[in-house]
Amino acid sequence: MTTLSAPILQTSVLGIPLVPLVTDVICGILGLLAVLIFHGICINHVIMKFDKKTKLCISTEKYKWVYVHFYLAFIFIALIHICEIVLWTFYLFGLQLMDDGVQALVFVGSCYTTVGFASDSLPVGWKSLAFFIAFSGLFSLAWTTSVMIGMTEAYKTAWNLRHSRHDASES
Repeated sequence: MTTLSAPILQTSVLGIPLVPLVTDVICGILGLLAVLIFHGICINHVIMKFDKKTKLCISTEKYKWVYVHFYLAFIFIALIHICEIVLWTFYLFGLQLMDDGVQALVFVGSCYTTVGFASDSLPVGWKSLAFFIAFSGLFSLAWTTSVMIGMTEAYKTAWNLRHSRHDASES
Protein backbone atom coordinates (compact mmCIF):
# COMPACT_ATOMS: atom_id res chain seq x y z
CA MET A 1 0.00 0.00 0.00
CA THR A 2 1.38 3.41 -0.90
CA THR A 3 1.28 6.34 1.45
CA LEU A 4 1.30 10.01 0.68
CA SER A 5 4.56 11.80 1.30
CA ALA A 6 4.77 14.40 4.06
CA PRO A 7 4.95 17.42 1.69
CA ILE A 8 1.68 16.40 -0.02
CA LEU A 9 -0.05 15.87 3.33
CA GLN A 10 1.10 19.30 4.51
CA THR A 11 0.03 21.15 1.33
CA SER A 12 -2.68 23.71 1.86
CA VAL A 13 -4.82 26.00 -0.27
CA LEU A 14 -5.62 29.38 1.28
CA GLY A 15 -4.63 27.94 4.63
CA ILE A 16 -6.94 24.93 4.28
CA PRO A 17 -5.19 21.54 4.40
CA LEU A 18 -5.51 20.02 0.93
CA VAL A 19 -6.09 16.34 1.72
CA PRO A 20 -9.00 16.90 4.19
CA LEU A 21 -10.49 19.45 1.78
CA VAL A 22 -10.40 17.05 -1.16
CA THR A 23 -11.79 14.23 1.00
CA ASP A 24 -14.59 16.46 2.26
CA VAL A 25 -15.47 17.68 -1.23
CA ILE A 26 -15.50 14.17 -2.72
CA CYS A 27 -17.67 12.84 0.12
CA GLY A 28 -19.94 15.90 -0.17
CA ILE A 29 -20.40 15.47 -3.91
CA LEU A 30 -21.12 11.74 -3.50
CA GLY A 31 -23.75 12.47 -0.84
CA LEU A 32 -25.24 15.27 -2.94
CA LEU A 33 -25.48 13.02 -6.00
CA ALA A 34 -27.00 10.15 -4.03
CA VAL A 35 -29.68 12.38 -2.51
CA LEU A 36 -30.52 14.12 -5.79
CA ILE A 37 -30.75 10.82 -7.66
CA PHE A 38 -32.99 9.45 -4.90
CA HIS A 39 -35.09 12.62 -5.08
CA GLY A 40 -35.38 12.44 -8.86
CA ILE A 41 -36.45 8.81 -8.88
CA CYS A 42 -38.99 9.26 -6.10
CA ILE A 43 -40.51 12.55 -7.26
CA ASN A 44 -40.71 11.28 -10.84
CA HIS A 45 -42.63 8.24 -9.58
CA VAL A 46 -45.03 10.43 -7.60
CA ILE A 47 -45.67 12.90 -10.44
CA MET A 48 -46.18 10.14 -13.02
CA LYS A 49 -48.71 8.39 -10.77
CA PHE A 50 -50.41 11.72 -10.07
CA ASP A 51 -50.64 12.57 -13.78
CA LYS A 52 -52.00 9.14 -14.68
CA LYS A 53 -54.60 9.14 -11.91
CA THR A 54 -55.74 12.74 -12.42
CA LYS A 55 -56.17 12.29 -16.17
CA LEU A 56 -58.34 9.26 -15.50
CA CYS A 57 -60.35 11.13 -12.85
CA ILE A 58 -60.89 14.14 -15.10
CA SER A 59 -61.90 11.97 -18.07
CA THR A 60 -64.43 10.11 -15.92
CA GLU A 61 -65.61 13.34 -14.25
CA LYS A 62 -64.51 12.25 -10.76
CA TYR A 63 -63.11 15.66 -9.92
CA LYS A 64 -63.08 15.26 -6.13
CA TRP A 65 -60.57 12.43 -6.53
CA VAL A 66 -58.15 14.85 -8.20
CA TYR A 67 -58.09 16.80 -4.93
CA VAL A 68 -57.43 13.60 -2.98
CA HIS A 69 -54.59 12.63 -5.32
CA PHE A 70 -53.16 16.14 -5.09
CA TYR A 71 -52.97 16.08 -1.29
CA LEU A 72 -51.71 12.50 -1.20
CA ALA A 73 -48.96 13.42 -3.66
CA PHE A 74 -48.08 16.37 -1.45
CA ILE A 75 -47.80 14.06 1.57
CA PHE A 76 -45.62 11.62 -0.37
CA ILE A 77 -43.35 14.44 -1.52
CA ALA A 78 -42.98 15.64 2.08
CA LEU A 79 -42.07 12.07 3.07
CA ILE A 80 -39.45 12.01 0.30
CA HIS A 81 -37.80 15.05 1.85
CA ILE A 82 -37.86 13.45 5.28
CA CYS A 83 -36.24 10.33 3.79
CA GLU A 84 -33.52 12.49 2.26
CA ILE A 85 -32.75 13.98 5.67
CA VAL A 86 -32.56 10.44 7.07
CA LEU A 87 -30.28 9.40 4.17
CA TRP A 88 -27.87 12.22 5.02
CA THR A 89 -28.02 11.18 8.68
CA PHE A 90 -27.08 7.59 7.81
CA TYR A 91 -24.34 8.91 5.55
CA LEU A 92 -22.83 10.92 8.42
CA PHE A 93 -23.02 7.79 10.57
CA GLY A 94 -21.42 5.71 7.82
CA LEU A 95 -18.53 8.17 7.69
CA GLN A 96 -18.39 7.99 11.51
CA LEU A 97 -18.68 11.76 11.80
CA MET A 98 -21.33 11.81 14.53
CA ASP A 99 -22.18 9.48 17.39
CA ASP A 100 -25.59 10.76 18.52
CA GLY A 101 -28.46 9.92 16.15
CA VAL A 102 -30.78 12.66 17.33
CA GLN A 103 -28.03 15.28 17.15
CA ALA A 104 -27.12 14.10 13.64
CA LEU A 105 -30.76 14.17 12.51
CA VAL A 106 -31.31 17.67 13.89
CA PHE A 107 -28.05 18.91 12.34
CA VAL A 108 -28.87 17.44 8.92
CA GLY A 109 -32.44 18.75 9.07
CA SER A 110 -31.12 22.19 9.95
CA CYS A 111 -28.69 22.17 7.03
CA TYR A 112 -31.08 20.54 4.52
CA THR A 113 -33.81 23.08 5.16
CA THR A 114 -31.21 25.86 5.37
CA VAL A 115 -32.89 27.09 8.54
CA GLY A 116 -29.62 26.81 10.44
CA PHE A 117 -31.01 26.40 13.95
CA ALA A 118 -28.55 23.64 14.96
CA SER A 119 -24.93 24.31 15.80
CA ASP A 120 -22.24 22.88 13.56
CA SER A 121 -21.38 19.59 15.20
CA LEU A 122 -19.22 18.09 12.46
CA PRO A 123 -15.61 17.35 13.37
CA VAL A 124 -12.76 19.55 12.18
CA GLY A 125 -11.90 18.73 8.57
CA TRP A 126 -15.50 17.93 7.70
CA LYS A 127 -17.16 21.30 8.26
CA SER A 128 -17.85 22.00 4.58
CA LEU A 129 -20.00 18.87 4.34
CA ALA A 130 -22.78 21.07 5.73
CA PHE A 131 -22.71 23.05 2.47
CA PHE A 132 -23.39 19.93 0.45
CA ILE A 133 -26.29 18.99 2.70
CA ALA A 134 -27.69 22.50 2.21
CA PHE A 135 -27.17 22.36 -1.57
CA SER A 136 -29.08 19.07 -1.77
CA GLY A 137 -31.93 20.61 0.21
CA LEU A 138 -32.03 23.74 -1.93
CA PHE A 139 -32.02 21.78 -5.19
CA SER A 140 -34.57 19.24 -3.94
CA LEU A 141 -36.95 21.89 -2.62
CA ALA A 142 -36.67 23.89 -5.85
CA TRP A 143 -37.36 20.75 -7.86
CA THR A 144 -40.37 20.01 -5.66
CA THR A 145 -41.68 23.53 -6.13
CA SER A 146 -41.62 23.18 -9.91
CA VAL A 147 -43.43 19.84 -9.68
CA MET A 148 -46.07 21.25 -7.34
CA ILE A 149 -46.73 24.16 -9.71
CA GLY A 150 -47.46 21.65 -12.47
CA MET A 151 -49.70 19.61 -10.18
CA THR A 152 -51.62 22.74 -9.23
CA GLU A 153 -52.68 23.12 -12.87
CA ALA A 154 -54.39 19.72 -12.77
CA TYR A 155 -56.04 20.66 -9.48
CA LYS A 156 -57.25 23.94 -10.99
CA THR A 157 -58.58 22.18 -14.08
CA ALA A 158 -60.56 19.74 -11.93
CA TRP A 159 -61.88 22.59 -9.81
CA ASN A 160 -63.03 24.55 -12.85
CA LEU A 161 -64.67 21.52 -14.47
CA ARG A 162 -66.40 20.56 -11.22
CA HIS A 163 -67.81 24.05 -10.89
CA SER A 164 -68.78 24.23 -14.58
CA ARG A 165 -66.07 26.70 -15.55
CA HIS A 166 -64.74 25.22 -18.72
CA ASP A 167 -62.39 28.14 -19.30
CA ALA A 168 -59.50 27.92 -16.80
CA SER A 169 -58.97 31.69 -17.06
CA GLU A 170 -62.28 32.29 -15.25
CA SER A 171 -60.86 31.32 -11.86
